[in-house]
Amino acid sequence: MSVLSEPHFHNEEAAFERLEAIVWPEGPVCPKCGNCEQTRITRVTGATARTGLRRCLECKKQFTVKVGTVFESSHVPLHKWWQAAHLLASSKKGISAHQLHRTLQVQYKTAWFMFHRLREAMRSGDFSPMGGEGKQVEVDETYIGRLKGTQVKPGGGAHKNTVVTLVERGGRARSFHVDTARMGNVMPIVRANIARESALMTDESGIYRRASQDFASHDVVTHSKEEYVRYEGEKTVHTNTVEGYYSIFKRGMKGVYQHCGEQHLHRYLAEFDFRYSNRIALGVDDNNRTVKAMAGIVGKRLKYRDSSDVGAE
Repeated sequence: MSVLSEPHFHNEEAAFERLEAIVWPEGPVCPKCGNCEQTRITRVTGATARTGLRRCLECKKQFTVKVGTVFESSHVPLHKWWQAAHLLASSKKGISAHQLHRTLQVQYKTAWFMFHRLREAMRSGDFSPMGGEGKQVEVDETYIGRLKGTQVKPGGGAHKNTVVTLVERGGRARSFHVDTARMGNVMPIVRANIARESALMTDESGIYRRASQDFASHDVVTHSKEEYVRYEGEKTVHTNTVEGYYSIFKRGMKGVYQHCGEQHLHRYLAEFDFRYSNRIALGVDDNNRTVKAMAGIVGKRLKYRDSSDVGAE
């Protein structure tokens, strides 16, 4: 049976029940006063009552599970949010807002904003160090899109957005949008996000020339001499893992999304990091990935006027 045949993808009451089980595993909590006494929270019923509406007897306020999440104030039915979350979480290279607009039969601007809210939910608040003793972390930088007000300069990336990505072999990915690929911008990120006991793998870029001082080891592959992998005993030196991540990222950004404003890039990075860090090789299937995305909605808000111009997805 297809995952999309489950009730919460089609029935509004089931959609609320499924989300409540994720957001309120111990039972409803009033977002206004924090009351979690189950006998002091009642369900509002009646012909005119909204689905999932509850009332707190402590502060006398009404609320639903959407309050205090990225779904707050949204007029899109919750079961359509579940469908959108599943489509975004299960599409390896992403899915365009135009496709969502056609699939869910919502306005294009609505579909575009829905995806940005879901990307906000996918943004991880976990900044625990990557790697550790006996583990390898690869770091590389790439260039994407075009900076506003710049001219194209062949042979360089000065007119493009700069992205730095850290990938733990067999583990998570973490990406950052930086102003320029300089040591002063990149190395503080590397030091703050990678455990000192890790083995660091990079290319020959001068950005990382002092990295050996901060980690258990620092190995370099010299791409300019057509070196892409090197075997040193039991150690395999390469940056193919992070470059594989960039392959997926760029196929999605160029082939699916096609255009991304600089102000939105951090959310697209969060989307690709989320799917990579919760991939099937790590035991996370499409259904569990969708649930994880929905679990990230709490405590986040994104208003349409704050998301600036609509992109061309």
